[in-house]
Amino acid sequence: MRTIPAKTIVSSYSKCGWFGSNYNMNIYKGCCHGCIYCDSRSDCYHVENFDEVRAKENALAIIERDLKAKRKTGIVITGSMSDAYNPFEKQHELTRGALKLIDKYGFGIVIDTKSDLVVRDIDLLLKIKKHSPVIVNFTITTADDDLCRKIERNVSSTSSRLAAIRTLSEAGIMCGVLLMPILPFINDTEENIVGIVHGSKVAGAKWVYSGYEGFFGVTLRMNQREHYYSKLDDLAELSPDLKQRYIKEFGNAYECNSPNASKLWQVFKEECDKLDLLYHMDDIIILIKSGYKDMQMSLI
Repeated sequence: MRTIPAKTIVSSYSKCGWFGSNYNMNIYKGCCHGCIYCDSRSDCYHVENFDEVRAKENALAIIERDLKAKRKTGIVITGSMSDAYNPFEKQHELTRGALKLIDKYGFGIVIDTKSDLVVRDIDLLLKIKKHSPVIVNFTITTADDDLCRKIERNVSSTSSRLAAIRTLSEAGIMCGVLLMPILPFINDTEENIVGIVHGSKVAGAKWVYSGYEGFFGVTLRMNQREHYYSKLDDLAELSPDLKQRYIKEFGNAYECNSPNASKLWQVFKEECDKLDLLYHMDDIIILIKSGYKDMQMSLI
C-alpha cells in the first residue's frame, strides 16, 4: 500500500453533522470494496485511482496534532469517503491507532463501515464509551448474500455484517444500519426492505436510516454514472436490459429514485414502527447523545 502526503486529517468543527458528529476523519484515500454504486467515485471528490487504497503519511502523528489543537471536544466520524476498515487496516492498524488517540483526548466516534473487522476494536470502543458517544453504522443494501457479492464484491457479506452488529450490541456498543443506496430494478423490493429491517432488529441495531423521506434510490453524477452503467452489464442475469432501463428512466439525472419509492417508504416506516427501530435522524441523534449531558453542554 502506497502512502500520500497530508497536512491535516481531522476536519474543522461542525455543530451537528451526520449522526451528531462534529469532526470528519479519513485516514485512507480510495477504496477497494468494489461497490458498483459508490458516490465517492464521482469527479467532484477528485479521487484519482479510486480503487487503490492509499494511507496518509504520518497519519497518527497528524491526527494527534489535530485533536490536541481542537478547542472543543466532540464526535469524530470516519468512513464517509473511504472505509476505515479496508483490508489493509488488518495489518497496519491505523484506525485502531486513531481510536486510541480519540480516547486519549476525550472525543467520541461514529464509524461507518461495511466490514466486520471493526469487531476487533471492541476494547477501544468500550473505553471511549465511558466518556463519549460511540456509534457503529453498517451499510446494508441487500438481505441476500448472493446479490451482495454481485454489487459489493469485496466487502463482508450481509450476514457477516449482521453478525458483527450482534457482537458489538451484546458488548454494549450502539449500532445502526444505513439502508442505502437502493438500486432501482435491482434491490428495490418490499421483500428486501422488510428483510433488512427485520435482520437489523434481530441483530440488535437501534435504528435503520435510509436517508431523506421518500427517496429510495441511488445518486449518480459524472464519472460514477459511467462506472455504474458499465457494471450493469455484469448483472444481465437479473435483467438483460438493465442499462437500457436506466437510460430510459433516468438519463443523466442525479437522483435515480425507484419507481417503487413511495410504496417502499410506507413499508419501511411501518416495519420500523412495529419493531421499535428509529429512522429519523433527529431521533437517532437524541438517542446517541443521551447519557452524555456534559458533552452536550460543552457543544452548546
